[in-house]
Amino acid sequence: METHVVIMAGGIGSRFWPMSTPELPKQFIDVLGCGRTLIQLTADRFRTLCPPENVWVVTSSSYVSIVREQLPEIPAENILPEPCARNTAPCIAYACWKIKVRHPDANVVVTPADALVLDVPEYRRVLSEALSFTADNDAIVTIGITPTRPETGYGYICARQDTGAELDEAGVEHPSELLEVAAFKEKPSLELAQAYLSAGNYFWNAGIFVWNVGTITAALREYAPQIAAVMDRIAPSFYTGAEETVVRTLFPSCEKISIDYAVMEKAERIYTIPAEFGWSDLGTWGSLHANLGKDEGSNAVVGEGVHLYDCKGTVVHISDLKGAVIAGTHCEGPWLNPVHRGGMNAKMLRPPTLSEAQRECLLRRAFNRDFTDAYLDGRSDNTMMSYERSNNRGELVGSVVATRDLGTSRVWRGGTNGGRERTRKVTLAEVDIALT
Repeated sequence: METHVVIMAGGIGSRFWPMSTPELPKQFIDVLGCGRTLIQLTADRFRTLCPPENVWVVTSSSYVSIVREQLPEIPAENILPEPCARNTAPCIAYACWKIKVRHPDANVVVTPADALVLDVPEYRRVLSEALSFTADNDAIVTIGITPTRPETGYGYICARQDTGAELDEAGVEHPSELLEVAAFKEKPSLELAQAYLSAGNYFWNAGIFVWNVGTITAALREYAPQIAAVMDRIAPSFYTGAEETVVRTLFPSCEKISIDYAVMEKAERIYTIPAEFGWSDLGTWGSLHANLGKDEGSNAVVGEGVHLYDCKGTVVHISDLKGAVIAGTHCEGPWLNPVHRGGMNAKMLRPPTLSEAQRECLLRRAFNRDFTDAYLDGRSDNTMMSYERSNNRGELVGSVVATRDLGTSRVWRGGTNGGRERTRKVTLAEVDIALT
């Protein structure tokens, strides 16, 4: 039985602003500074489980060219463009209906494009066990992550405490590592998350599913008939020149609903495998901070040429900047001052700690050294952030300063354009600044 992998890559990663934008969301960014984007790392993890021609990517029509560039080994017909976002149930239905046309017995893994997995061999072992089970059983397996803390940002899978034997309540034989799912739980309060952690039978919902293509299409017909009906209308166009037009016309009519609500909370014979393979959804800057190496000040850096002075609890992420000088940013807990693609998030800077002499030294460095593209300063009572960009001769070609005055953030953007000064003033709660 063939294994196929469906990678869901349509999100915009809004919680990772300003690094992640609708034009280039986080799944297409080298978030970890390892030389591979998150979607490339996701595809890499399946190399021993299935060939590239069995890998499918469902993404926004706006990102098709990016997917082709980053995953050139995947056939073009396996990149499925969604004309609009309709949540995960229509996304999964689109891929599984198309897979079933040519591979009616396919075993399918569905995964997000943007998660982190540190222990890849264990990840592959867990998925192999799930695939072995779904190959012979009309059942669904969802991967549960053994929680390490009372996390309020994830949904939870509640497993039956009396399962783990060779036969479940329906008399189905299964490996003892698989547990029957009793319920799916929404993101909890801190108090409830602590109770889940103590109970021992609650697991983080990683959004990773394993099933036979016949199992999931039948489940969608039963529990999401409107979506199934739309897919039946689209199906005759699969693998033809009319597919793109038909999908663009009919797909937007699908009910906008997650696979959890559409199927998982209603279906029977759902199992989970509690797993520990170093998983994180990398959904926020805080989660990135937790998964990066840090210095003695709990600062984490992705990029080259970053110089930190009197910083604590800061995350710096730069890509095509040549370097950055960051000074005087303090935080008791993990948040960040991201520097990415020429932009900075300038909210919540802590009180100044640098001396005037230190500040002047850093400013000279920012102005005069050609390796420096950015300078972030928490020193001045009024200045929240300043940003300078120089050309390859070390000459200042533009600068931005964000100030706080009477509770209002004001931004001046200046530079030279044919000898003319350009100045603009705006009022923003958060500042994402990039010189143009």
